Amino acid sequence: MRHRILPPAGPPRTLALAQLINSLGDGAFYTTSALYFTTVVGLDAARVGLGLTVAWAVGAVVGVWLGTLADRRGPRGTAVLLALATSASVASFLFIRSFGPFLVAACCYAVAQSGLAAARQALLAGLVAPGERTSVLAHLQSTLNAGLAVGAGLGGYALYSGTRGSFLAVFTMDAVSFLGCALVLWRLPVVAPVNGARGPALAVLRDRPFTLITLLNAVLLLRMPLLSLGIPLWISEHTRAPEWLVSALFLLNTLAVATFQVRAARGVTSTGTAMHAVRRSGWILLVSCAVCAVSAAAVPVWVAVLTLLAGAVLHVVGEMLHSAGSWHIAFGLAPDGRVGEYQGFFGTGLIVARTAGPLLLTALLVTWGVPGWLVLGGLFVTASYAMGPAVRWAERSRPTTPLVATPAAAPAADTLQS
Repeated sequence: MRHRILPPAGPPRTLALAQLINSLGDGAFYTTSALYFTTVVGLDAARVGLGLTVAWAVGAVVGVWLGTLADRRGPRGTAVLLALATSASVASFLFIRSFGPFLVAACCYAVAQSGLAAARQALLAGLVAPGERTSVLAHLQSTLNAGLAVGAGLGGYALYSGTRGSFLAVFTMDAVSFLGCALVLWRLPVVAPVNGARGPALAVLRDRPFTLITLLNAVLLLRMPLLSLGIPLWISEHTRAPEWLVSALFLLNTLAVATFQVRAARGVTSTGTAMHAVRRSGWILLVSCAVCAVSAAAVPVWVAVLTLLAGAVLHVVGEMLHSAGSWHIAFGLAPDGRVGEYQGFFGTGLIVARTAGPLLLTALLVTWGVPGWLVLGGLFVTASYAMGPAVRWAERSRPTTPLVATPAAAPAADTLQS
């Protein structure tokens, strides 16, 4: 049973340890940050939201360049430096007293986080055989959710305490967690940088099939703000269900991913099985939307609660299948030597979903109500089925020779280590 819980020994397990350490801090940070900035710092909630939107937009753009930097300068050194930069960004929040410095710190945080995600993917690609990457990513996702769940509990205690000191302790813990992450990543073997790739810099921006795949994936990633924003608003505005159910549904999702993501990814071993998993996820997310729609105010409380729980279970099954399929597709289409660049660009889909999602979901679920759920489910199915032709287009457009030059001759030439 142990091999099902832990990733394989070696680099995969070290990557999982780094993921666990910083996800503990992030879980507490995500739970408390909004209230810290509004109640402790005293910033206006609307300005906080605007600042975070701008920050993540900047992070999405710069993250692609940082992914390229990881390819060219070495992913281990890049990841370590970006983990340290994230730690410093979180620590700077402790000294924020006005909107201007908050915006600068938020942009630094988003840039460092986006770049770190891309560098980690490039590091994983250099240390893990192609056939094992989806399985390892599933382990990392399970580890991430387990850490977030524990961290959210710690953050909840800080919210219960409500003191300035408890909020500061959470931010300090998150900053320290990224220091620990950097130290663990430093223990990994060096992955030699690529001297240069044939073709222009940031070639991913000219890769139209991959751009389409990233946009389709962004539609499927609307499942994330659906859980964090759409369903809470639906429960509050359109159902008789108790509002504490929001926390229960979030906990159910987190624990389910932590427990079953590895199992859900086992069948994804090729491009064909990856596209099949994505298509299945679209149908399951459609059914989840239809089931959640049944919880509208016309039904008794117990029916609303049961249907929302059933919808949440279907949602997390669709989430795990989509995650496994999209990981395999994104790695499989990234040319050798450009994994960090391509993963950085693919990660912008999440930023698009988080930026556009609140407006779209509010219009569909709060304004339209039940019909909005069906429209949203239709979007999921359409995007999942469009993914297949987009992937086949991308495969046809791949060059017949590798897009990578010979790696640097020095065996340990990770130039960002010093």
